[in-house]
Amino acid sequence: MKKKRNLRISLLLISALFVIFGTQTTALAAPPAPESSTLSGFVYDEESGETLIGAVVAVRAAKKGKVTNRNGFYAITGIAAGEYEVDVSYVGYEKFVTNITFKNGKAERLDVRLKKQAVETEAVEVVADRDIEKREITISKINVDVKQIKEIRIGGESDVFRSLQYLPGILTSSQISSGLFIRGGSPDQNLVLLDGSVVYNPSHLFGFISTFNTDAIKDVELIKGGFQAEYGGRLSAVLNLTQNDGSLKETGGAASIGVLSSKAYLNGPSPIEGGSWFVSGRRTYFELIKAFLPDDPTDPLPDFNFWDVNAKYVQRIGDDDKITLSGFSSADVLSYSAFGLGFDLGIGNDLAALRWNRVISEKLFSEVTINYSAYSNIFDIDQNGNDFKVNNGIEDFTMKANLEWFTNERITHKFGWESIKYGFKYLQDFSGGSDTASTSAGVIDTLFNDWNHAAFAQVNYRFTGEFSVQAGLRATHFSTAEATKLDPRLAFLLRMNEDVAIKGAWGIYHQNLRLASNPNFSFFDTWLPTDQSLEISKAVHYILSVETQPIEGYDFNVDVYYKSLENVNELNRLIISVDRASDVFLTGDAESFGMEFFVQKRFGKFTGWAGYALGFIESTFEDINNGEPFRPKYDRRHDFKAVAQYQINDRWLVGANFLFQSGQSYTGQTSQIFSLLDGSSIGRGITNPSQRFGLRLPPSHQLNLNASYFFKIAGLDSKLNLDIFNVYNRRDIWFRFYDTSGDIVEVKDVLLLPILPTFSIEVKF
Repeated sequence: MKKKRNLRISLLLISALFVIFGTQTTALAAPPAPESSTLSGFVYDEESGETLIGAVVAVRAAKKGKVTNRNGFYAITGIAAGEYEVDVSYVGYEKFVTNITFKNGKAERLDVRLKKQAVETEAVEVVADRDIEKREITISKINVDVKQIKEIRIGGESDVFRSLQYLPGILTSSQISSGLFIRGGSPDQNLVLLDGSVVYNPSHLFGFISTFNTDAIKDVELIKGGFQAEYGGRLSAVLNLTQNDGSLKETGGAASIGVLSSKAYLNGPSPIEGGSWFVSGRRTYFELIKAFLPDDPTDPLPDFNFWDVNAKYVQRIGDDDKITLSGFSSADVLSYSAFGLGFDLGIGNDLAALRWNRVISEKLFSEVTINYSAYSNIFDIDQNGNDFKVNNGIEDFTMKANLEWFTNERITHKFGWESIKYGFKYLQDFSGGSDTASTSAGVIDTLFNDWNHAAFAQVNYRFTGEFSVQAGLRATHFSTAEATKLDPRLAFLLRMNEDVAIKGAWGIYHQNLRLASNPNFSFFDTWLPTDQSLEISKAVHYILSVETQPIEGYDFNVDVYYKSLENVNELNRLIISVDRASDVFLTGDAESFGMEFFVQKRFGKFTGWAGYALGFIESTFEDINNGEPFRPKYDRRHDFKAVAQYQINDRWLVGANFLFQSGQSYTGQTSQIFSLLDGSSIGRGITNPSQRFGLRLPPSHQLNLNASYFFKIAGLDSKLNLDIFNVYNRRDIWFRFYDTSGDIVEVKDVLLLPILPTFSIEVKF
């Protein structure tokens, strides 16, 4: 009965949205003039057959152009009859130019395969394509070149999250954390997608490295706020990652050996025409290194390793259909045993997705996806025969469909539907390993489900060549909370001239999932849904952006933002029993606001960016800090980052990155309490905290250098990577604590990593 009701609700949401947007845009979506035509198609890499995301297709004489979407597809409507020069360009590729004669009412198809440039130049023609890119209403969106990401390495390992942390407005809890705190939002408020599927734990154990192997990633898109109606379920930001499709031409790959880990990938064409595949793997080998280290029984080293595997198969069926099967799996294992204490930790991610893309017509593009995503963590400790276990996880079964309609030269529609079945598992066993019935009170073993159904509709309307508006509405029904929420979204684009564009966005966002997390022990992370005991979390975004090009080749953007947050949560650390969500979480409100300045050079031998962010975050919880406002731990008022890379010649590429941030907040202590018996103290007592996160650690700053040397081994293209982490050896403070073991309380700091030179070798074949 409940399933039928859920289906009816889902269908009702879809119908309502189609009716609302259909009636509102019919008048605007007048059919194009009879003499107009449409140009559509895909843009590929000629060498591998990979689709290219963000390539610019321009019919300049007609003053029309489009940027390819995440599937490499474009559609340009409203082209008057006649002969035109069409050009296609993409960073790092030779420009493609051809002439096409457009006839009255006849659609033209142009699939283009671009050649890579042997040497990247200043590419004036690519810079000119900003005129077309500016027509896209994308607020607070950043696409980071994967080639640049691979040159930003920590300990010899390139990392997606590490690279994104060098963008303004993105904060971390420490220099060894890969979590992304974006504009006042915590990491669980970010929607992380891999080939359209949600990843629930995007970090390896301890957070030093993210779970994404850069060799497997083709495109990285980050939207820091004001994201469109097609995205939902999170409050702060969207990180959209696309895996490599694999080569259609020939089988090849690469392997690399580094200090922390080794990795390799293979890709090539399938036996079936139009098919390609890609697979990559990465693994650490600390347990092997440990065998060569001296064994100290008084201070034993733990066993630790992680691995991750990415795989993707793409089958193209004719010119209009593409079937994609992609997967991802990762695992972290940590074991320790000494002095009667032993424990095992395990964290795992598994993901599988099946997607069908179809070009229905020259103006209509569809995508249907079925995916599965799971995250689990296990903690098993044995202390002198007393066993303690925690095993929790989340499973996500999702089906969704999107339809993109390039209606005419002024209007683009997008519609979509999504249904998610969540499965939550939590096992807590405090029984000490006994099988007696009397210990059953020490066991919590729960398994329950939740359904979310959502539908969205979105329209882009270009009033003039200088002014465009995007309006969207997302409706979501949350079964466990028995609530339906409407999320309207609105954005605009105003082009002042060729070099200046003003953009703005406003939107409402809701999040049903909550993460119970101890900031010091990420392996206890537990995802739970909001039930009827709590209100669903809500955020409202206000963003104003100015995008300019003050100097040819340099983009300069300024973002001003304000975000209000309602019913956000913190873990209740005084949990006695759990019957509902309000027993686990304390809820309150927050707000964040600030400004971000960002300058970027994307083309030429010298590339990079620099950014500064001024941000303010304030939270208010009735049951925390006596109900008084406080700033979160990750609040860093001033945030400056710079990344630079320079191609000296065809042999050497050098780079540097630098950051300076206000110190993270921490809670001080005001006094110490002793227990007294017969005039003497028993134990060392406890300390009383001051205002929550009311103090700051000293500022953080760090410089890292890297160099890559390109050469050949046995005729194979190879690369030697040299890196120096923390060049001037300034050891940042990880956290500060109060040592009460002596007669006098001492303030002590736990420091982070010192200078760390590393290297790795990569060979392509």
